[in-house]
Amino acid sequence: MSTLSAVTADEVRFPIGDFSIDPDVTAAKRQRWLQQMAEAPRRLAEAVRGLDDEQLDTPYREGGWTPRQVVHHLTDAHINGYVRFKLAVTEDRPAIKTYEEDLWAETADARAPVEVSLRLLAALHERWLILLASLTEAQFVSLAFSHPQRGLMTIDKAIQLYAWHGLHHAAHITSLRERQGWTVSG
Repeated sequence: MSTLSAVTADEVRFPIGDFSIDPDVTAAKRQRWLQQMAEAPRRLAEAVRGLDDEQLDTPYREGGWTPRQVVHHLTDAHINGYVRFKLAVTEDRPAIKTYEEDLWAETADARAPVEVSLRLLAALHERWLILLASLTEAQFVSLAFSHPQRGLMTIDKAIQLYAWHGLHHAAHITSLRERQGWTVSG
């Protein structure tokens, strides 16, 4: 693998930094996170545009997923996220179930053409943002689900996670492209 000598293993694993919750939510910050969620499908599609099968099947780091797996993972994770939000909107602080993302990345559909998941992710985010646009400021703060590892996640906290998640995985692919010298073709 051709890497830049100045890039550390942590920078490859967390190209935009590790996730942390901003406890000081403002309307402007919330709007920025929602915009990042809205842009995630396009950003991911741009990250993989022009990659051939060999490139799509190149791990972004040693022991890491391939861009193909990243695309399918992001869609899987955001499907789960959407369901968690719907549960928070329709139930009183429901306990959500986690899933084995590493095992999901090994199923047959995780080897499908990336376009399948890119279309699904775009439609999912369109619907997700319609749901989020229907919420009041008070609901962003009060509606929540209980995550087994993360604890109580309000909608305000969860949108931060999913906004970061989209940026994080698109950056895995774009930073791999940069390290490998793969240019985006027309």
